[in-house]
Amino acid sequence: MKFGFNAIWGHRMSAGRLNEQVAYVIAMVNRQLEEELQERLRPAGVPIEQLRILEVLHAQDGRSMGDLAARALIEPTTLTKIIDRMVSDGLVYRSPDSADRRRVLIRIGPSGKTLFKRLDRITTAQEERLQKQIPQAKLEELRKLLAEIMNA
Repeated sequence: MKFGFNAIWGHRMSAGRLNEQVAYVIAMVNRQLEEELQERLRPAGVPIEQLRILEVLHAQDGRSMGDLAARALIEPTTLTKIIDRMVSDGLVYRSPDSADRRRVLIRIGPSGKTLFKRLDRITTAQEERLQKQIPQAKLEELRKLLAEIMNA
Protein backbone atom coordinates (compact mmCIF):
# COMPACT_ATOMS: atom_id res chain seq x y z
CA MET A 1 0.00 0.00 0.00
CA LYS A 2 1.43 3.36 -1.03
CA PHE A 3 1.26 6.35 1.23
CA GLY A 4 2.42 9.87 0.78
CA PHE A 5 1.58 12.95 -1.16
CA ASN A 6 1.32 11.29 -4.58
CA ALA A 7 -0.70 8.34 -3.30
CA ILE A 8 -3.39 10.64 -1.95
CA TRP A 9 -3.19 13.69 -4.18
CA GLY A 10 -2.42 11.62 -7.29
CA HIS A 11 -6.07 10.54 -7.43
CA ARG A 12 -7.02 13.71 -9.29
CA MET A 13 -10.64 13.77 -10.27
CA SER A 14 -12.42 16.02 -12.73
CA ALA A 15 -13.80 17.84 -9.68
CA GLY A 16 -10.30 18.74 -8.43
CA ARG A 17 -11.83 20.66 -5.56
CA LEU A 18 -12.38 17.39 -3.69
CA ASN A 19 -8.64 17.01 -3.18
CA GLU A 20 -8.60 20.41 -1.50
CA GLN A 21 -11.28 19.52 1.03
CA VAL A 22 -9.85 18.49 4.39
CA ALA A 23 -12.67 16.02 5.05
CA TYR A 24 -12.05 14.31 1.72
CA VAL A 25 -8.31 13.99 2.35
CA ILE A 26 -8.95 12.56 5.83
CA ALA A 27 -11.43 10.07 4.32
CA MET A 28 -8.89 9.02 1.68
CA VAL A 29 -6.18 8.44 4.28
CA ASN A 30 -8.64 6.51 6.45
CA ARG A 31 -9.66 4.35 3.49
CA GLN A 32 -6.04 3.56 2.66
CA LEU A 33 -5.17 2.66 6.24
CA GLU A 34 -8.27 0.49 6.65
CA GLU A 35 -7.69 -1.31 3.35
CA GLU A 36 -4.10 -2.05 4.38
CA LEU A 37 -5.23 -3.27 7.80
CA GLN A 38 -8.03 -5.42 6.33
CA GLU A 39 -5.54 -7.00 3.93
CA ARG A 40 -3.25 -7.91 6.83
CA LEU A 41 -6.20 -9.27 8.85
CA ARG A 42 -7.45 -11.42 5.96
CA PRO A 43 -5.23 -14.47 6.72
CA ALA A 44 -6.64 -14.55 10.27
CA GLY A 45 -10.19 -14.34 8.87
CA VAL A 46 -11.02 -11.41 11.12
CA PRO A 47 -13.01 -8.41 9.85
CA ILE A 48 -11.70 -5.00 10.89
CA GLU A 49 -14.89 -4.38 12.90
CA GLN A 50 -14.14 -7.36 15.13
CA LEU A 51 -10.61 -6.08 15.67
CA ARG A 52 -11.99 -2.69 16.71
CA ILE A 53 -14.39 -4.35 19.16
CA LEU A 54 -11.58 -6.40 20.68
CA GLU A 55 -9.37 -3.29 20.94
CA VAL A 56 -12.11 -1.34 22.73
CA LEU A 57 -12.84 -4.20 25.13
CA HIS A 58 -9.14 -4.79 25.75
CA ALA A 59 -8.78 -1.14 26.79
CA GLN A 60 -11.80 -1.40 29.11
CA ASP A 61 -13.79 -4.57 29.44
CA GLY A 62 -17.51 -4.53 30.14
CA ARG A 63 -19.05 -1.94 27.86
CA SER A 64 -22.66 -1.29 26.95
CA MET A 65 -23.68 -1.81 23.34
CA GLY A 66 -24.14 1.94 22.84
CA ASP A 67 -20.72 2.77 24.23
CA LEU A 68 -19.10 -0.04 22.27
CA ALA A 69 -20.78 1.09 19.04
CA ALA A 70 -19.56 4.67 19.52
CA ARG A 71 -15.99 3.72 20.43
CA ALA A 72 -15.60 1.00 17.77
CA LEU A 73 -17.12 3.27 15.08
CA ILE A 74 -19.83 0.75 14.20
CA GLU A 75 -23.54 1.41 13.66
CA PRO A 76 -25.59 -0.06 16.55
CA THR A 77 -27.70 -2.35 14.33
CA THR A 78 -24.56 -3.69 12.64
CA LEU A 79 -22.84 -4.09 16.02
CA THR A 80 -25.63 -6.37 17.27
CA LYS A 81 -25.06 -8.78 14.38
CA ILE A 82 -21.29 -8.72 14.85
CA ILE A 83 -21.57 -9.30 18.61
CA ASP A 84 -23.98 -12.21 18.02
CA ARG A 85 -21.33 -13.79 15.77
CA MET A 86 -18.51 -13.08 18.22
CA VAL A 87 -20.55 -14.59 21.07
CA SER A 88 -21.15 -17.76 19.05
CA ASP A 89 -17.40 -17.86 18.25
CA GLY A 90 -16.59 -17.54 21.97
CA LEU A 91 -14.68 -14.26 21.56
CA VAL A 92 -16.99 -12.13 23.72
CA TYR A 93 -19.92 -12.72 26.04
CA ARG A 94 -22.85 -10.77 27.40
CA SER A 95 -23.25 -10.23 31.13
CA PRO A 96 -25.69 -8.23 33.24
CA ASP A 97 -24.46 -4.91 34.59
CA SER A 98 -24.12 -5.27 38.36
CA ALA A 99 -25.14 -1.60 38.79
CA ASP A 100 -28.23 -1.91 36.57
CA ARG A 101 -29.56 -5.43 35.99
CA ARG A 102 -31.61 -4.21 32.99
CA ARG A 103 -28.40 -3.32 31.16
CA VAL A 104 -26.20 -5.85 29.39
CA LEU A 105 -22.44 -5.41 29.11
CA ILE A 106 -20.18 -6.94 26.50
CA ARG A 107 -17.04 -8.57 27.88
CA ILE A 108 -14.03 -10.07 26.17
CA GLY A 109 -13.65 -13.83 26.64
CA PRO A 110 -10.43 -15.84 26.94
CA SER A 111 -10.46 -16.68 23.21
CA GLY A 112 -11.01 -13.01 22.43
CA LYS A 113 -8.03 -12.04 24.58
CA THR A 114 -5.85 -14.59 22.82
CA LEU A 115 -6.99 -13.42 19.39
CA PHE A 116 -6.46 -9.78 20.34
CA LYS A 117 -2.87 -10.47 21.40
CA ARG A 118 -2.23 -12.05 17.99
CA LEU A 119 -3.92 -9.25 16.06
CA ASP A 120 -2.40 -6.45 18.12
CA ARG A 121 0.92 -7.13 16.38
CA ILE A 122 -0.70 -6.21 13.07
CA THR A 123 -1.97 -2.83 14.26
CA THR A 124 1.31 -2.17 16.07
CA ALA A 125 3.24 -2.89 12.86
CA GLN A 126 1.04 -0.45 10.93
CA GLU A 127 1.60 2.27 13.55
CA GLU A 128 5.35 1.63 13.60
CA ARG A 129 5.49 1.89 9.80
CA LEU A 130 3.75 5.25 9.94
CA GLN A 131 6.15 6.41 12.65
CA LYS A 132 9.09 5.51 10.41
CA GLN A 133 7.58 7.47 7.50
CA ILE A 134 6.60 10.58 9.42
CA PRO A 135 8.82 12.33 11.98
CA GLN A 136 7.52 12.08 15.56
CA ALA A 137 6.99 15.85 15.90
CA LYS A 138 4.79 15.88 12.80
CA LEU A 139 2.79 12.88 14.02
CA GLU A 140 2.13 14.64 17.32
CA GLU A 141 1.09 17.78 15.45
CA LEU A 142 -1.21 15.72 13.23
CA ARG A 143 -2.82 14.05 16.26
CA LYS A 144 -3.41 17.46 17.85
CA LEU A 145 -4.88 18.92 14.66
CA LEU A 146 -7.20 15.96 14.18
CA ALA A 147 -8.30 16.18 17.83
CA GLU A 148 -9.10 19.86 17.27
CA ILE A 149 -11.23 18.96 14.26
CA MET A 150 -13.06 16.27 16.25
CA ASN A 151 -13.70 18.61 19.18
CA ALA A 152 -14.71 21.62 17.11
